[in-house]
Amino acid sequence: MSSPRTVVFDLDGTLVDTAPDLINALNFVLAREGLPPLPLHSARNMIGAGARKMIERGLEAEGRNVSLDELARLTEDFIGYYAEHIADASRPFDGLETALDELAGRGFRLAVCTNKLEWLSKRLLDRLDLSRRFAAICGADTFGVAKPDPTILRQTVARAGGELASAIMVGDAGPDVGVARRAGVPVIGVSFGYTEVPILDLKPDRIIDHMSELHQAIESLSS
Repeated sequence: MSSPRTVVFDLDGTLVDTAPDLINALNFVLAREGLPPLPLHSARNMIGAGARKMIERGLEAEGRNVSLDELARLTEDFIGYYAEHIADASRPFDGLETALDELAGRGFRLAVCTNKLEWLSKRLLDRLDLSRRFAAICGADTFGVAKPDPTILRQTVARAGGELASAIMVGDAGPDVGVARRAGVPVIGVSFGYTEVPILDLKPDRIIDHMSELHQAIESLSS
């Protein structure tokens, strides 16, 4: 395969360690329901399928079920709180900016494809001064579909001005591997993200343990 020119990243658990702020927002919602907070280490793997799913998982962990209307209300409360505290403790993973600089210097297009809402994704990346690095930042509401539906990846690559045939996905969990497989795109898994199923068991084409390994992993898929 020829050298890939577009690298598409998941956001939460891949580019940025967002767990502290997401779990704080979840615990804010749980507290309003009279439920105890969830510890960071046990709630990390609830992240990755969007706010609504995270709340459902949090409620299930406490043995609580709610109606769809109540879930919608809780999701709205979660998003409102999270938007105000989106970068209180969230930080890029170690080595990220150096890795992005290296890829940009070699002519790669960079994009974000996440199940987070687009405006929240842009707000987070703006706060961390990362938005300028990406040709497209697309969320679950951008095209009306979420990962692993391949449409979101195809449209993200197109919005970035790239070609699907020369794209690579980078992510930390099942939706990322799934969307890549369905779109026919190679996928690199990161071992430091949020996933209920170990990344090794998801069988991405390559696995990296640190962002310093990203360029080499991409090159190995291009040979």
